[in-house]
Amino acid sequence: MRRKTAIGVLSAVLLSVAACSAPGTPEPTENAAEDVAEDTEKLRSQPEWTKDAVIYEVNVRQYTEEGTFQAFSGHLQELKDMGITVLWFMPIHPISETNRSGTLGSYYSITDYRAVNPEFGSAEDFKALVDEAHDMGLKVMMDWVANHTGWDCAWIKEHPDWYTQDAQGNIISPENMGWPDVADLNYDSTDMREEMIACMKYWVEEYDIDGFRCDYANGVPVDFWEDARAALEEVKPVYMLAEDHTVKELLDYAFDFNYNWDLYDAMIGVANGSKKVRSLKAYIPTDFPDGTYTLNFMDNHDKNSYEHTIMDAFGAETIPAMFSFLYTIPGVPLVYSGDEIGLDHAIEFMGKDPIDWESSDYDYRELLTELSAIRSANPALYCGNYGGAEINYYDVESQNVLAFYREKDGNTVKCIFNLSDKERTEDVSEIVDGAEMVLLHGTSADEIDMEDHPVSGENLNGEVSLQPWEFWILSEGN
Repeated sequence: MRRKTAIGVLSAVLLSVAACSAPGTPEPTENAAEDVAEDTEKLRSQPEWTKDAVIYEVNVRQYTEEGTFQAFSGHLQELKDMGITVLWFMPIHPISETNRSGTLGSYYSITDYRAVNPEFGSAEDFKALVDEAHDMGLKVMMDWVANHTGWDCAWIKEHPDWYTQDAQGNIISPENMGWPDVADLNYDSTDMREEMIACMKYWVEEYDIDGFRCDYANGVPVDFWEDARAALEEVKPVYMLAEDHTVKELLDYAFDFNYNWDLYDAMIGVANGSKKVRSLKAYIPTDFPDGTYTLNFMDNHDKNSYEHTIMDAFGAETIPAMFSFLYTIPGVPLVYSGDEIGLDHAIEFMGKDPIDWESSDYDYRELLTELSAIRSANPALYCGNYGGAEINYYDVESQNVLAFYREKDGNTVKCIFNLSDKERTEDVSEIVDGAEMVLLHGTSADEIDMEDHPVSGENLNGEVSLQPWEFWILSEGN
């Protein structure tokens, strides 16, 4: 059976199955594709709160000893104080037991899209957490797994045609992915598509969810995501993140931003000295569809559990400069659970392994708080069409120094980074004119000045010596 083939754009609002649909859902229109295309301008106008977004990936199971929604809620104020504006919750749904991997299973092996994992608490607990976050001005995104379900999902018995099958009619796991604990969904099925969208709408309608991070987005047809986005927009404006960096069409209508995997790899190369700064420029995109951008990160659940901890990947001496770089380039920054203390532990993915918040000698909360404040105060650093979408590079002598500026509505932010473990001499006379304010200045010695002050009080003119991993963030104008 063919899998994940496009079957044509459905209506902006699809018919929902009775379990999840809202009454009065309109019939699909004859010119649905044209309707979606005409609505492009609406979809590219993200909610105003996205302009200075900082996303925090929440690993509920491991965040506290209890591993519950109620326990996590006690940390909301700390995250808000750190400048976090958006909480992305890894999947919160019940986990299948059949073919389970590990003792507690993968969050991404889902039994029921409209239920809450009792390991984390009740549906009422999650609703209370979302409401509390909203009351504090935080937004909430859910992780959505549309490519596959767990083997205990009722759909397998009730609708086997909703799944990819082999020549003998057996439901199979996603091919060549190494995921035996899940069953692959068949996007030739219109009924399955409608149910999937209805379930996404359920969380927006009933829990007021603000958006979705969509797992393995390139494994699902683009036109499905476009239909889903159009249906969700009928409920409220949503924020959509694609876990993908290969299918640009996903950003045409369906998604606001995608993953910057290549930048992550290049940043590690620069941190360990195997790559030059110019490799970073190649992965700061300038050709994205109007208003869209990338998610920029130094860590996430996949990287932490299976490849590198943030400390393994970057090292303590580079992290302040790399965080500062991440918060000032185009796109939106991500912080994963534990990054704020430079957690040097690969968190168990399939079992209980609580974060030891006292295990680190480092604490980057104050730095992240300051970086978030700088983003919020400077329109040049806003996301998408709200900010300075272009990045403009200065000519510098050293291939280890990166200098650039972004500007928007009379506000200019200038950045100078020595991204190497050696002192570098650089002429900054074409960069610094003396009218700037210093917003942030630091070195690898963890000497970080967070007090705003005129650049004229610094010896930052003409030919200067930049210490290893030294960085400057300057502002000019409004």
